Amino acid sequence: MASLRVTPATTAAVLFCAVLFCVAADTAVVATNAPDYVIQGRIYCDTCRAGFETNVTEYIKGAKVRLECKHYGTGDVERAIDGVTDETGTYRIELKDSHEEDICQVVLVQSPRKDCAEVQPDRDRAGVLLTRNVGICDSVRFANPLGYFKDVPLPVCSALLKQFGLNDDDQ
Repeated sequence: MASLRVTPATTAAVLFCAVLFCVAADTAVVATNAPDYVIQGRIYCDTCRAGFETNVTEYIKGAKVRLECKHYGTGDVERAIDGVTDETGTYRIELKDSHEEDICQVVLVQSPRKDCAEVQPDRDRAGVLLTRNVGICDSVRFANPLGYFKDVPLPVCSALLKQFGLNDDDQ
């Protein structure tokens, strides 16, 4: 009967295979914990009360938003995830699963600024598609910017709105 000899080359090969297996297993775990979707958008203060972003728009740090997914047929909220904006007014909400049968929207919850807390009509929510069956390959989904009105427009706004062909009476 032949004896089994362990050589340094055999030991190195076994150790290499073991390390390779551990790295592959760790990578698989990381990949399964990654979010399926990242919803990203910005929250702004409409400093001119124009109803849209301008070059004097200020982005709001610490604004609270919520991703709400409602079932298409029943209207029941199936999923709700809260988010907060960073110093650039940007929020990122991670979601693990698809919502093909849902209507999902990011909605404003609260502004941290007392001087900019009035919700803009039609700028308080933005729809996002959270399914792979719509032809979008990327997992990052961008929501339209959402905004609050500043309580008193900045002094520069009158001249700025005239550049857009608007005046204070058009608001």
